[in-house]
Amino acid sequence: MTDSPEQEYDPGDVAVIGMSLRAPGARTKEQFWDVLVHGRETVSFLAKEDIHVDETLIHNPSYVRACGVLDTYDRFDPSVFGISDRMAAAMTPENRLYLESAWESLEDGGYDPDRLTAEIGMYGANNPQTAALYSSPPDRASVGPEAIEASLAWSPDSMTSNALYYMGLTGEAVTVAAVCAGFHYAVHLACQSLLLGQSDMAIAGGAMVRLPHPRGHLWEENRILSKDGHCRPFDANGTGSALSSGVVTLLLKPLGRAVADRDHVYAVVRGSAVNNNGVSAMAYGLAQPERLSACIAAAMEVGGVSPDTVSMYEANGLGLPVTDELEVHAATMAFGKQTATASIGGVKGNVGHGGVVSGGFGAVKAALALYHRTLPATINLTEVNQDLDFPSTPFVPQIEGAAWEPEAGIRRAGITSLGGGGYNAHLVLEEPPTPAGRAPEEAGRPRLATLSAMDDDALARQRTRLREWLEARPELRLDDVCFTLNLGRKVMGRRWAAVVRSREELIAALSDDARGPVASTAAAPRTDPGSFSRTNTGIVPSGQDAPALTGLAAAWVTGLQVDFDALHRDGAGRRVPLPAYPFQPRRFWRTDW
Repeated sequence: MTDSPEQEYDPGDVAVIGMSLRAPGARTKEQFWDVLVHGRETVSFLAKEDIHVDETLIHNPSYVRACGVLDTYDRFDPSVFGISDRMAAAMTPENRLYLESAWESLEDGGYDPDRLTAEIGMYGANNPQTAALYSSPPDRASVGPEAIEASLAWSPDSMTSNALYYMGLTGEAVTVAAVCAGFHYAVHLACQSLLLGQSDMAIAGGAMVRLPHPRGHLWEENRILSKDGHCRPFDANGTGSALSSGVVTLLLKPLGRAVADRDHVYAVVRGSAVNNNGVSAMAYGLAQPERLSACIAAAMEVGGVSPDTVSMYEANGLGLPVTDELEVHAATMAFGKQTATASIGGVKGNVGHGGVVSGGFGAVKAALALYHRTLPATINLTEVNQDLDFPSTPFVPQIEGAAWEPEAGIRRAGITSLGGGGYNAHLVLEEPPTPAGRAPEEAGRPRLATLSAMDDDALARQRTRLREWLEARPELRLDDVCFTLNLGRKVMGRRWAAVVRSREELIAALSDDARGPVASTAAAPRTDPGSFSRTNTGIVPSGQDAPALTGLAAAWVTGLQVDFDALHRDGAGRRVPLPAYPFQPRRFWRTDW
């Protein structure tokens, strides 16, 4: 990390520099955005033969066979983390999902855990019930010395400490219990740690796997679960939501540091606030408008944000008229009377109610909306509930997708999350700052592109994914791509490298029939290690021309450690999002101890 000054940015601003998401119908944040902009619903409606639980309930006329299915809920790639198959089976699905997602967030931000010496805060929420349903707690008396290891894999409390340990990091580890507001609470605590200087970077998120999986639910009138499985936010005919599973993590850093460190910024956390209704609740588990309003207002006040500059409000939006009315009333009190209007939407119509990770679905939706300057439609909204009285509020339902052109001149979004038991939480996000001007990329200069993986199959899939990524994003600069690949990925045993002078050459080198200055572990030319200069962190090239880089590539793929910082001392490269590691998950499921 650099020592550049931060005075150009508000010291309270926190940058979102990496994101990872798995949701029903979306294995990546890019697929999730595609779901949103095309207005798709990804809640599954199950056939009776697909439900292997609830045999006594499935024929009940009130049983709804709807579920937000997470297709990787029982799969994991332990080899990347050095985890044995036995331990992988003992780990709860939420522990496993959170670990892989935290890894993906770090990679998305362009950081290699092996190169980090910073304090990394790890914050996450999960569902304690999942552990109990997955398997009984280990019996210390009969398991003996293995009990501690097994219980750490099983325990919901150790989810974040496990992630630190298996990723080779140090820092704070806090597992949050705040029911459905858990994701927001994790982000709130992570931002506080960063702003107090307790952490240099933080990963915050949540994981939710509803067990048994998949299964439906029993509908009860005026409860939060939908009568027909569809969630209809703000609709007069809404009856609640369907339950779903997923995982979301964000990589966070103080904004000034992020800019100085050449990070890619998706969005900025301007403010966050949490509170609880306590005894003031109208009914335990329902929103209390005055308390929720205070929470929303506090998040804006902390960030120095005027309500009339917040032009997107991502609601908790359960799709139940009574809860929607309470929330809209609370948000109206917090925003006050204003001339500007704010789009209001609810992601639960797309992916259902993800429990502790539901706020994460809304936060990623808002962050990507800011990044792409687009307001996705709220689906399943066909008859606006007139009792919400939107004309007398600052909010306009986002019935169709639209370009985001704010009246205030800046894009800001508020995201609310509510949890049973009176938990309120609110985040205020802002669009990323305009990047500083840069000189054009030096045309024709040779660059070293590097990839590595656990085995040749994963390496081949990395090449394919990177090629497709580059073909779809012609705006990416070669120096940024190579900077990110060289410094932002963990170095593994099977390696591939290419010396290229343009994006087109790199795309060609990544193809299966690549020819030219390409080296791989499987067939690399021999090199003389003594021909290279060395620093404390590895060998360095004898120059920046193609022959020098080709020799360096051959040395690296055969196992030598390279000082990649030496290649990028000109400061030209920036971290950019690139495909994450292609995990090769296998099914791990524990049925007994």
